Amino acid sequence: MNMYNEALAMKDTLTADRRHFHQNPELGLELPKTAAYVEEKLREMGYEPQRMGSGVVAVAGKKTGKCFLIRGDMDALPVTEMTDLEFKSENGCMHACGHDCHTANMLGAARLLKAHEDELEGQVKLMFQPAEETMDGAKMMVENGILKDPDVNAALGIHVFTNLPLPAGTVIMTGADSKMAAVDWFTIKITGKGCHGAQPNNGVDPLNVMSHIHLALQAINAREMDPADNMVLTIGQMHGGNTSNVIPQEAMMSGTIRTLKNTTREMVKTRMDAIVSTVAAAFNAEAHVEYGSGCPVLFHNQELYGEVKGYLGELEGVHFVDLNDIGQHMSNMGSEDFSYVANEVPTVFLGIAAGQPEQGYCYPQHHPKAMFHEDALPVGAAVYAHVAMEWLKNH
Repeated sequence: MNMYNEALAMKDTLTADRRHFHQNPELGLELPKTAAYVEEKLREMGYEPQRMGSGVVAVAGKKTGKCFLIRGDMDALPVTEMTDLEFKSENGCMHACGHDCHTANMLGAARLLKAHEDELEGQVKLMFQPAEETMDGAKMMVENGILKDPDVNAALGIHVFTNLPLPAGTVIMTGADSKMAAVDWFTIKITGKGCHGAQPNNGVDPLNVMSHIHLALQAINAREMDPADNMVLTIGQMHGGNTSNVIPQEAMMSGTIRTLKNTTREMVKTRMDAIVSTVAAAFNAEAHVEYGSGCPVLFHNQELYGEVKGYLGELEGVHFVDLNDIGQHMSNMGSEDFSYVANEVPTVFLGIAAGQPEQGYCYPQHHPKAMFHEDALPVGAAVYAHVAMEWLKNH
């Protein structure tokens, strides 16, 4: 059995699925067309898919025992596509992060697992997840029981990456100690006292307060963080007022906090709450922080990481690099809500190179001109299926 050769033989199908998803992107938790397409294809293969919110779940395997989960996210971004692809999106949204590839890979893995279902020494749960970009989807599915019935014992996630100096299809192990950051989205609402712009003494300027809060928040990183730790606090929006000669009543700012330790995550939020309220009070205003979507730190399970490396070494035709082997690891201040699974069961998260700059894949994820090399598709499908089968065989 050569799982990669089997995946390579279905490349046309993988490509057709991927292009369908790419041409019909949907956002967040609302993926009616995407989920329906996934369900239709799974039923054609002989699965009995179930909806979990706007996600889709299916199970391969006729034998009870342990359960291995594989996950692919399905949502796109609110980005207007600017590529010249024949199958480009025209609806103002775009799969600029490669989730179209992930969903196609999962369908490919589902075909491979169904073809080898009699050989599965347990069960494989397929998790087709919405709303990764908004950090809502994995949490929703965990809360709705994705890790139960059958109980999941270990899990694998994969992400494609474009604009890398590696041949398309190269599997990337980011180092056993690598992490992806926790993220918290926040909004700060400031209430002052509106008045005429010529008489500022009669009001309390929330724009002035907002400016002082913005600067004060940067001191958390500069003066309160351990220099050996990592934190990024980004203000992405600042809004207030409607005209030039009026001091407004209210203002708002919003952004994200990213941290690599859950303890740091809580410390930063505690300090942010204190700074926002006390700086506002110093100017006779009121302000508070509202936290929105977020996710915890994503980390590898060390034992499973070693096992997956062994399985990849046995997958003929697939090349992988492990940053541990060159004395590196790749902690990333980007975030990934698969962490909700990783914080519950042993998990490994892999990357797959999907385009070199010199081949024209020179724009990063989330860019309106980002493209992904389709040679990565058979690799993703094969890795999902091979790792799941081998883990069950060894457990």
